[in-house]
Amino acid sequence: MRTSRLRLLAAAGITLATLSLTACQDGTGTADEGSGRPDATATADTPTAPSSKPSADGTPSNAPSQAGAGTDGDKASSNGSGSGSGSGKEKGTGQGKGSDDGPRTFAACNGSNTTVTAQPVSRPVNHMLITVKNTGGKLCDLTYYPVLRFDEMQWVPQPVEASKPQAVVSLNPGESAYAGVLLSAADGSGDGGTTGQKLTVGFQGRTPNSSGGPSAIPSLPAKGVYYDSSLAVTYWQQSMDDALTY
Repeated sequence: MRTSRLRLLAAAGITLATLSLTACQDGTGTADEGSGRPDATATADTPTAPSSKPSADGTPSNAPSQAGAGTDGDKASSNGSGSGSGSGKEKGTGQGKGSDDGPRTFAACNGSNTTVTAQPVSRPVNHMLITVKNTGGKLCDLTYYPVLRFDEMQWVPQPVEASKPQAVVSLNPGESAYAGVLLSAADGSGDGGTTGQKLTVGFQGRTPNSSGGPSAIPSLPAKGVYYDSSLAVTYWQQSMDDALTY
């Protein structure tokens, strides 16, 4: 019986040895599990090199966040060292705030702040000169040309376009401006000739054909002023000579 027990133990030992050898050969045994642990540890402890592959917007994936840069930029702007737009706002131009450098308010010359005269001249023939003098206390503007009306005339004399100045005529207090009037054709080619006894001079505003304020009614010679269908008027001029050129 003792001999049988020894045989069983020997057989068991042979079986265990066989199982251990088989496990080592197919990689599923204890030896393989132990040999895999150092590799896993090395992988966890070894730092991974940062990727330099650019992202969709062209910035490297390991680049610092832009949020911090934007914050620093805001701080720079608040300290006055940012973009030029901040300093421009600080300097300012003063326009639109009532400063001396800003644009002045438009003020039309009209019958309430001027005196107007209308006088026929000998040269050129069949011409009349209209003179407007600023009698107010501030600068005023004469825009476009005077709108003339003799008596109850139902039509408006056309302007001489060639006389249009490059800039609006402005009058300081005491200054004068002029407009020339062609009363009739020198060769008698005009139609509907008649004599006017009353003349109304209208003023235009900032836009063409708008009202610039009260009209003026200058005195005419006692015999009146003869005109026909050739009646035309120049734009306002700073010079008398320019007004009588056309």
